[in-house]
Order: sequence, then structure tokens, then C-alpha cells
Amino acid sequence: MTPEIFEKLLELLNSNSFNSLRSELSEFNEVDIADFIAKLNKDQTLLVFRILPKDLAAEVFSYLEPEQQQHIVQSITDKELTALVDDLYIDDTVDFLEEVPANIVHRVLAVTDAETRQTINKFLKYEENSAGSIMTCELVEIKASFTAEEALAHIRKTGVDKETVYTCYCLDSRRRLVGTVGLRSIVFASPDQLISDIMEDGDAIVCVKTSDDQEYVADIARKYDLLSIPVVDSENRLVGIVTIDDIVDIIEEENTEDFEKMALLVPNEDAYLKTPVVTLAKNRIVWLMILMVSATFTGLIIEGFENKLALISGLTAAIPMLMDTGGNSGNQVSTLIIRGLALGEITIKDYLKVLWKELRVALMCGSALALANFARMWIIGRISGSYAEPQQYMIYVVVCLAMFFAVIVAKLIGCTLPMLAKKFKLDPALMAGPMITTIVDGLALMIYFGLANALLTF
Repeated sequence: MTPEIFEKLLELLNSNSFNSLRSELSEFNEVDIADFIAKLNKDQTLLVFRILPKDLAAEVFSYLEPEQQQHIVQSITDKELTALVDDLYIDDTVDFLEEVPANIVHRVLAVTDAETRQTINKFLKYEENSAGSIMTCELVEIKASFTAEEALAHIRKTGVDKETVYTCYCLDSRRRLVGTVGLRSIVFASPDQLISDIMEDGDAIVCVKTSDDQEYVADIARKYDLLSIPVVDSENRLVGIVTIDDIVDIIEEENTEDFEKMALLVPNEDAYLKTPVVTLAKNRIVWLMILMVSATFTGLIIEGFENKLALISGLTAAIPMLMDTGGNSGNQVSTLIIRGLALGEITIKDYLKVLWKELRVALMCGSALALANFARMWIIGRISGSYAEPQQYMIYVVVCLAMFFAVIVAKLIGCTLPMLAKKFKLDPALMAGPMITTIVDGLALMIYFGLANALLTF
């Protein structure tokens, strides 16, 4: 929604031209209407929400922020709340109830009928971030014995209030999932062709369990290019589906969580600007403390070599470069490995393949960096006039050798730690960024000072 359109709608609202505002808003997508409402104050939010047509209001409600949803529910009458819940899809209702205080949940459940209340309570009992907690039960069910013509008639009759009709689910008498069939297949089939002849059954059925993690659900949807995924219980009875809109939200949520973990932040579900300063500090301070203590070892390594650093000029100046190069090398490979593990492109069984590949990459990168650095140091030495000192050439050699080995070690560690974390059921994203850098810094210094001790005369 452009600023000009927003100002036009706001002007209609401020001038109490409610009929015109209702007419204008009805032409917009529900997401744009939610964006418009998000910029209003509480009184205006409630007023605009009540202006909207009944069906549109429910769709807009599902896109509002939890704070706005809570304000609306607290402000409207029981009759209005009943109508709202009736028009909302079950999964949207559950998503809303999971974000609000208990008193709001009790009020919503109190105005719903017994069947809806039972369904909502069942969904709320599923473990958070599981397939059961994000599914919807509003789906199209058909019998395998239907003909294509009968199936279409059934879809027209029952599919109006369903969240999706693009995939239909075939059940037996005990509600066990026996097949799935796309609407496209039904439409293009002969009218008298049986659904059992065109549905996907047996091993071709792709489904998940109610207890499966939502990240696994998203991976399955991505792998098989699905618009919805059936969710079954332990006895293979169909209890719901996860639709593409929720799958996209899961992917975004999981990616955000991985990015936060890679930066060693405690994951936070709230938007940045809505998160209190104290919460942001708490999310960061733990890992900052750990990294600070870890860096103590780096300091001890430098301190143990401090007297020798003072004897030969040039050694100290190379420390930041070596640490940065090693850290960057480790971060490059860890990012690729973490992403590969997340997408299923790499498994723990591939460790030796990954190690061999990264060793060859490290040898090439380390050699190129060492040669380029020797040329750089030689040019600077020539300009400064220190190139004539014999000891200076040995310093060049030490620094370049240290860089060569630091890159190799960094890349091997960068591919090993994420896979090791995966092996021990930890999130590989934790083994990235600051964590890799801290470990590699200490090892790079140990390599550097070890070579200096062995090759230089103090």
C-alpha cells in the first residue's frame, strides 16, 4: 500500500466517511488491509475492523499482530466474537490463542460451540512447533470409490469453507489415509473414472506424524513440492493438513532462528523494534560472556610469547591478519556445511567426503594467500627499507607458513564442528561465526608462535 493510498484511506476514516471507507477497503487484499490497520491507534483499529464485511474481517484478523488481535477480542461483544471465531480457520484460531493470555483464551472458548471448543483444545495440546500444532482440520475428504464426477460434486458441496481444495484426501471407514488426489487430476479425468484409479496410494503417499517437528514438515514440503501435507496419528488416521501458507511461515521462522544462532544469539520470536532492551541484552550477554572467557586463552598464548615479540619487529603486526584470515576461512566453510545439513544435502555419513574436499580447497586457498602475502610483505619491506635485513625474510616465511597452516586448520575445523554438533543432536548453527572464530584464533596463534620458535633466532 503506497503512502498516497494510506493517506486517502486515513482521510476517509478521520472524516467519518465509513461507507466510502468500507467500499474502498473491500477492493484491497486482506494483507494490505492488515498493513493499513497496523498503522492506526487502538480506537481506529477497532473502528476499521468493525467496518469491514464479516468474511473479510476474519481473513484480515489472521494477518494482524497479536497485540492488535488481543485488543480487538477484548473490545468486541460476545456475539461479534462468536461470529469471528466461526469465520476463522481453526489453525488461525489456534495460532492466535497461543499468543494471548489465559483470560483471552477462556473467553474465546466460552463463546464457541462444543465441537469447535473440543477441536481447539485438541490442537492446543499438541507440543509447540510440532506438525500437530500448526495443522488445520479444514480439508476435503472423498471416498476412493467415488467417480470423478461424484468427487467434483462432493467438492462443490463441502469445499466452500475448506482452507484448500487443491488436494483431496481419500480415507477408509476407520479414517485411515489410503490415498491423495489433486483437483487437477479429478477435473481432467473421465466423469466415470474411479478415484481409486487416479489417486496416489501406498508408498506414493507423502505424509507426516502429528509429533514431527515443524522444520521436518517444511523440509518434506520443499522436497516434494507440495502445497499441503497430510498429518496422521500413530495409527495412520488423518487428523489434519499443513498448508503452504504455514509452511512458508515455518521456513522463514527456522531461517531466522538459524541466523540468530549462527550469531550466537538466543532466538527471539518478537520483532526487533518490539523487543524490550532488557530482553535483547539477556539474549546476547550469555554467549558474549562465554566468548570473552574463551578469548582468555588467546590472550594467554600472546602473553606467553610477549617477551619474544618485543625482540623482533614485524611479528606482532601480523597477528591481526593471521587471526582474521583464519576466522574468515573457518566461517566460509561452516556456513556452507550448516546450510547443507539444513537442506539435507549433507549428512553425517558424508564427513570423510567433506573433509577430503575441504582439505584440497584449503591447500589451494592457503597456498594462494601465502604467496600473495609474501609478495605484499616484500613490497612493503622494500618501500620501508627493511627488506635488506636477513632476519626480515625469515619473518616473511614464518608469517606465510603460519597463514598457510592456519587456513588449512580453520577449514577443517569449520567443516568438522557443525557435523559434530549434528552427531550429538545439537543445532549445527551454534558452530558458526563467533564460535569458529574464537577457536581458530587460538589455534592460529599457536601455529604462528610454534613456527617462530622453530625458525627464528631470538
